[in-house]
Parts: sequence; structure tokens; C-alpha cells
Amino acid sequence: MDAVARDAAATTAATNAAAEHAAPARSLPPAPSMLPALPPEAPLDMPTRSLRDPAVPPRFKAPGGLFLRRAFVIGGAGLLTVGAAYEMYRVLEVGGLTALEGIVLSLFVILFAWIGFSFTNALGGLMAAMRRQDVLGVPLDGPLPRLEARTALLMPTYNEEPARVLAGLEAIHESLAEAGALDAFDLFILSDTTDADIWISEEAGFLALRARTGGEGRIFYRRRPRNTDRKAGNIAEWVTRFGGRYEAMLVLDADSVMTADCIVRIAAAMEKNPHVGMIQTLPTIIGARSLFARLQQFAGRLYGPLIAYGLAWWHGPDSNYWGHNAIIRTRAFAEYAGLPHLHGRKPFGGHILSHDFVEAALVRRGGWAVHMVPWLQGSYEEGPPSLTDLAIRDRRWCQGNLQHSAVLPARGLHYVSRLHLLTGIGSYITAPLWLIMLLAGLLTALQARFVPPDYFPAQFSLFPAWPAQDPIRAAWVFVGTMAVLLLPKIFAYLVMLFDSARRRAFGGGIRALFGLLAETLIAGLAAPVMMVAQSAAVASILAGRDGGWQPQRRGDGSVPIGDTMKHFAPHTLFGVALGAAALLISLPLFFWMTPVILGLLLAVPLVVWTGGRGAGEAFRRIGLLATPEERAPPRVLQRAGEIAAELAEELTSREAVRRLVDEPELLAAHRAMLPNDGERPRGDHGAERLIARAKVEDAGSLDEALRALTPREKSAALGDGEALSRLIALGRG
Repeated sequence: MDAVARDAAATTAATNAAAEHAAPARSLPPAPSMLPALPPEAPLDMPTRSLRDPAVPPRFKAPGGLFLRRAFVIGGAGLLTVGAAYEMYRVLEVGGLTALEGIVLSLFVILFAWIGFSFTNALGGLMAAMRRQDVLGVPLDGPLPRLEARTALLMPTYNEEPARVLAGLEAIHESLAEAGALDAFDLFILSDTTDADIWISEEAGFLALRARTGGEGRIFYRRRPRNTDRKAGNIAEWVTRFGGRYEAMLVLDADSVMTADCIVRIAAAMEKNPHVGMIQTLPTIIGARSLFARLQQFAGRLYGPLIAYGLAWWHGPDSNYWGHNAIIRTRAFAEYAGLPHLHGRKPFGGHILSHDFVEAALVRRGGWAVHMVPWLQGSYEEGPPSLTDLAIRDRRWCQGNLQHSAVLPARGLHYVSRLHLLTGIGSYITAPLWLIMLLAGLLTALQARFVPPDYFPAQFSLFPAWPAQDPIRAAWVFVGTMAVLLLPKIFAYLVMLFDSARRRAFGGGIRALFGLLAETLIAGLAAPVMMVAQSAAVASILAGRDGGWQPQRRGDGSVPIGDTMKHFAPHTLFGVALGAAALLISLPLFFWMTPVILGLLLAVPLVVWTGGRGAGEAFRRIGLLATPEERAPPRVLQRAGEIAAELAEELTSREAVRRLVDEPELLAAHRAMLPNDGERPRGDHGAERLIARAKVEDAGSLDEALRALTPREKSAALGDGEALSRLIALGRG
């Protein structure tokens, strides 16, 4: 009898013995651990798509007025930029335009176009906010529609805290059950976890979740031995194995929570509109504990809807996909979203890191509509808890978005899809451009202060040429630029103010106004820090350094002071140098640059203060930066928090091998869930598996084996039937 059968027999014997004492005349169903972790496979072909493939004619007709909306947003931003460029030219051309002033002007035009585009988008959002919306013909309220098709909810996870992941999934399951919609959905936990201890905790949590909810045949778990192509590869592997069974898939993230109302309505919209390939919701940030997370949560809740309304207003059926909290037509995704590997070496070559924008572009190229529905409530996620975590995440996203430069020239992409890719690149390129413009402006001032005029130029002139600027006009250009930058926040505040229910949900207009002022002030101090961090990230990527991919920290953002100093001391030193240079040139210039200098000088205390729970709790107590979900949490969020607290101790990661030794039923289930029954598949010559077998075979005790194995080798050993049996024998010995 092999090891798998032996473990299964032991578990079955224990179950049967208990059954004989409890109810000898009644046959019991199989133990939860012995039920299949996955449904029968329903393969769906997902070919890799070339960037040279042609476009497919759209399956839909563009709505009327869409061209005018796009002309308003894009053309309006262009007109604003032309006006601002002329005024800036008048500022700089006094006495003639020098080379440095020409650089400043060019950068100003590019950067103003960026904020001008955001401004006209916000104006579009303001117009969209005044109209009653629906979800592609499905009402936002009223009875839930009845679903005919089956949808899979996919929860990819990578070394995440199992209690948090499973709590969100269980809360979603409960919400669907309460809504009477559970029969239309299956739930999949798709693990790419490489940490062996977390892996076994995931399996234990999955078995417990299925037992608690009665989810046999509806809740499934699959772990890939190798996380090839990361999240995109995780989803693609599911599509090719199980996608044929499901009309649609709703992709979640490890911190996602969604209400049944939201899920059912977007699933109904997918059924109602057979030409639609993707529907993206607007995730609301929740669960903030640190002050930094509260700032993001407040900003996202107050300003985010207006920005997203604007995007949906002029994107129409050519919208974007943000990688989670979105429903996707499985057939459309399988046929057109198979991502190619990019040519060249990392960080630009290889698999596409920021896959979501590209998948949306390819699905749209395949003729399917892609929509965004930001007015639908009930979609939630968490944000980074500190500026440090944001900088780390941004480094990863920066690399992925810069990769899109290789996708931009792809054949057949819709011009709005190209614009999505371009804005993703621009969101990171603008940081070094701001920095270069700042330094060029400093050099321009230095030139005007210390470089003597040329009284004898090569070409005849009645007057000497020297650098000079118009300070009065410069002040007005500054005021106008700040107005374009900040007015979208005022628009969002006014929309909230004139909606009585929403105003009350924010705690009243006065409290929301003070929150807006606090968020604007702290965000202004943090902006120079992020400018330097993103500039360093861009420089690092352009130098060819791959940033890797680590799971995001969640919850408390506290970082040891030593790590903070190490991470942000360069920002502080740069602030000192910048301030000293400005002061040496002129006192007015120093005062002009004070906001940037101050933000950099305060980088370390700002990160420490905003990243801790103390400041966040203080703001919570006085009701500042409060959001509707914090003041009156929806039931699904309450349940997610309660379940996470219950599971925190139960699913705390313990040493994996000892846990399997102590829990025979978990061991039997673990063996049953291994691909190929733990046997090495033909052609698998992975070094970790072979080395792990040798190390385990040589070990005289479990402690010796665990000391010898690296983390990756330990995971390989737990996925190999032979090495696993040896480890269990050592643990029992």
C-alpha cells in the first residue's frame, strides 16, 4: 500500500470508528478532506496572441455622442495646454529664450498637458455625475435579476495571509447565499504561493471553509507548483483547464471583497450584453488603519468616483481593466488575451508584468466591448499602509507600465487602448520630468544670477542678451496651474455636498472639507518624496535592474525607524542640497521652492508619522478623513472582519511538516491535492525537487532536514510524494 492510500485509509478508519459509536446504522458521507479539491476539467484553448495580429471588426456599435465626448476631453486638454504654453513662453522669453529656458518650457508643456487631461476628464465626470446611470441596461437598485449562466469567482493568491484571503471569500459566499444567488457561482482559490508554511495553512483553511459553508462542489482550491507568468499565468492556467464550463469569470485580488448585489448585477449585465467582453467596477479602498492608508481611503472615496465617471463617460465601450474586481467573458478572454512574451532581457523583456491594460487592449482588438461601471457600489479593496509600501509597489508597477512601450506599436489596437497604455507609462515618466524641470529651473535661476550678459554676441545686436523672466506673469501661471491641478478635488467635494445622503455618509460637509484640506496638505508634502522615489525607480529600470515581485503588505504600515532612514535618507539629503542651492541663488527662489524642499526634508518623520496606527487612530477618533464605509460598514465588510479575526489564530502559519504530522486528515488531503499524485512528471528536471529529495534522503532527523532545505526546496519537497513520505517518516520517528 503506497503512502497516499495509507494516509487515506488511516483517516477513513478514524472516521468509520467514530461513526460506529455515534450511529452504527447510518452511512456517513466522505470526510471533507477526501472530497475532490477541483471539479472535472473543462479545457478551453487559449492561444498566445501576437502583437502583429490584425483587429477584428467590433461586435457592437459605438454609442452616439462618443466622438464629441472624446473631442471635449482630449481637445479641451490640448487647448488648455496651448494657452498655458503661450503664457509660460511669455514668462521666459523676456530678453530672449536661452537653451535652459527652452528645456523648462518644453517640459512645462508636456507636464501641463498631463494635468490638463486630468482636469477635462474631471469636467466630463461632473457631467456624467448629473445623469442617472445603470449597469449596461441592468438597474442599479430594485430586485436582483435572475441569472442563467454560470460564473466562476477566481481568487488568485501569492504568499498572502490565508486568514485574510479566506475571510473575504467566505464573506462573499455568505452574501451570495443571503441573496439567493449562490447557485450561479463557483469559487476558486488559485494559489501561486511559494512559502511552504503558508501553502499548508491555505489548504487547512480551504478544508475548513468548505466544511463551514457546506461548499463541497462549489468551492475549490488549486496550487501551481511554479508561478509561471505570475498572476496572468495563474488565470490563464485556470482558463485552459476549467474555462470551458463557465460563461464568465470574476477576477478578484487577495484583498478583494464584493457584495452579492454588485456581483449579480455585473453578471446580469454580461448576460444581457453578448457583445461585452469585460466589465470593470470601481473598487473602493477600505480597511485603513494607518494615517497614510486613511488618506488614500478618503481621497479614493471622495475624488475617485468623479475621476472614474469621467473615464467611463468618454471611454464608452473602449474602457480599461485594472486586474481585479471585474467580470470577464471567458471565451473572449481565452480567444484574444493570450499574452506573448516580449523580446529582450528583463526588465523590459519577458512576460508582461502589468498584464491587465494589455489584456483589455487585446480583448478590445478582438472586437469585444470593454466597459467601466463606477456608479455601481459594493466593490472593495485595500491600499498600501505606508509611503514605504507605496514606493515598493510603485517600483513594481513602474516596471510593468514601462514595459508597455513595447506594446504601444502593436498592430490593430484601438487608439483609446493605446491611450490607456500611454497614460500608464506617463504616470511614471512624469515624475522624472518634474524633477528635470525643477533642476532646469534652478539652473536657469543660477544662470540669471551669476552668468554675466554677453555684450558682444556673434550676431549684431543693439542690446546684450541675458536670461530674464517676467515674475508677475510667472505668478499667474503658477496660480493657473494650481487651479487646474486642484479644481477636480473641489468638483468632487461639490458633487458630494449637493447629495444629501452622500454628505451625511461622509459626516457632513464641514468635516469632509477639513478632511479635504488635511489630505491636500499631507499629499502635497508627500508628492516630492514620491517624485524622487519614482524618478529613482525609472532610472533603475532603464539601467536594466529587475525589481522582482513581492506580495503587498496589508494592515499596519509601521516600519522600523532604521529601515525608514535607510530608504528615505537620500530623499532628505537631496532636499538639503536643493534648499542650499536655492538659498545661495536668492532668498525669493528659496521661498518659491519651499513646498518641495520641505516635503523632502520631512521625508523620514512624514513616513514614520503617517505609517503608524497611532496617527490614524487619532484622526479616526475626531472623525477626520472618515468615509461612508467606515461610518456604516456594509454587512459583507463586517463579516469579512469578523471572520478574519476568528481565523487569525486558527490559520497562523505553523511549520508545515510538523503540522502535517500532527493532522493526518490534512496530510491525506494534501496528498490528494498534489498534481500527478506527487509523482515527478516526465520532463520535469527542476533542480529544487531533485536537490530536495537528496537532502531529505540524507537527513537523519526532521530538524536536520529542515535546516538543510532552502525555502524553495522545502516547497518542492512537500510537492513531491517521495520526499514528503520521507519527511513525514522523520517527523513521526
